[in-house]
Amino acid sequence: MSSADNKRNYSLTGPENKLAQEKGLVAAEWYTCSIPRPRLKQLMKRKNGPAIRDTIIWFGALAVAGYWAYMAWGTWWAILAFAVYGILYATPADSRWHECGHGTAFKTPWMNEVVYQIASFMVLRSATPWRWSHSRHHSDTYIVGRDPEILTERPPLWKIIIMEIFHLYGGPIELKRFILHCFGKVDKEENEYIPVSEHGKTFLEARIYLLIILTVLACSIYLHTILPLMFIVLPTFYGTIVVLLFGMTQHLGLYEDVLDHRLNTRTIYMNPVLRFLYWNMNYHIEHHMFPMVPYHALPALHDEMKSDCPQPCSSFGAALKEVITALVKQRKDPAYVIVRPLPSTARPYRYGSQEESLFANEININQTLLGGLTHGS
Repeated sequence: MSSADNKRNYSLTGPENKLAQEKGLVAAEWYTCSIPRPRLKQLMKRKNGPAIRDTIIWFGALAVAGYWAYMAWGTWWAILAFAVYGILYATPADSRWHECGHGTAFKTPWMNEVVYQIASFMVLRSATPWRWSHSRHHSDTYIVGRDPEILTERPPLWKIIIMEIFHLYGGPIELKRFILHCFGKVDKEENEYIPVSEHGKTFLEARIYLLIILTVLACSIYLHTILPLMFIVLPTFYGTIVVLLFGMTQHLGLYEDVLDHRLNTRTIYMNPVLRFLYWNMNYHIEHHMFPMVPYHALPALHDEMKSDCPQPCSSFGAALKEVITALVKQRKDPAYVIVRPLPSTARPYRYGSQEESLFANEININQTLLGGLTHGS
C-alpha cells in the first residue's frame, strides 16, 4: 500500500475530528504516574524568584548580543552577531511564551501575563488564540483531527519542515491571521478551539501587533535601513532554527491517537545552556502529564516519575537522530513508530483503542521473547 493510500486528514475540520470522538479519544482520561499527593502539591508550588532571575538573564543576554550586532553592522561579524541575537530572541521567547501561557512560570499572575504577551509578539503568535490552541494540544495531544499543534503529518511533509528553518510556513500563516483578526474574523481552524467570548481580545491583540510591526517597518523606511527590522520582527524568522529543532524532538516519530504521554512524548537529557533556553521543557513527558508543575520543578518531577517511564534520550543530538530516522522511515511507512521499552518497575502503556491494546500486548510479548528488541528501535 502506498503512502498516499495511508494518508490521513489532519485538519481540525475534517473527518478525523469526528472519528476521534467516536473512538473516545477526545477530552479523555489520560494515564498519569502515581505520585503521592503531598509530594505533587509540593512540586506544584509556584515561585517568582526563579522566573524573575531567568527573565533578567535572558533580557540581559539579549541586550549584550543586540549591542554586539549593532556595532558589527556593516561587517562580516554581523552574520554571527545577528545569528546569536536571533537565537536568543526567538528560542527563549518560545519557551517563555509556553510556560507563562500555562500561568506557572511566576507566582504572581500579572507577571505571567506580561511576559506571555511580550513573548507572544516576539514569536508572532496571537496570544489569546494560541492560549486556546495550546490548551487543546494538552487535552488531545497528537490526536489526529483534534490537536492543532501537530508539527507534521504522516508521511512527513519535508517541504514544511525545511521552510520552518526560517519560519516561512508558520510565519506567513500567523501574519495572515493577524490581518484577518484585524477585520474581526477568525479562520475555520481557529473556530474549533477559540471561544466566541475570546474573539474581542483576539482582535485587539492582532491590531496592537500589526501596529507595532508597521511602526518598525516605517522606521526602517524612514531611516533607509533594514536594521530596525533586524532587531524586531525579523529575528522570529532568521533566529528560529533552535525553536524548530526543539519542537521536532517533542513528539515526532512517536504514537498518535493514544492516551499515554509516555507513548507520544519524548523526554531528553540536555546540558544547562539548552535547558535554560528551553526552560526545562526537555522534560516533556513530565510536563504533559503534570502541566501545572512549574518549569523549575520539572527535574525533581522527573526523579519522581522515572521508574514509571521509558529511558530518556541521552542527549539533544541523540533525540534529533532518532526523530530524523523515524521521519525517513515514515515516508515509506506512515504507520512506523518508535516504541520505547518500559522498565520493570513501570505500569503498562495505555493505548487509545482496543486494536492498539492488542497490538501493545503483541509488542510486549515480542520484547520479552527477543530480549527487549522493539519494533522501531
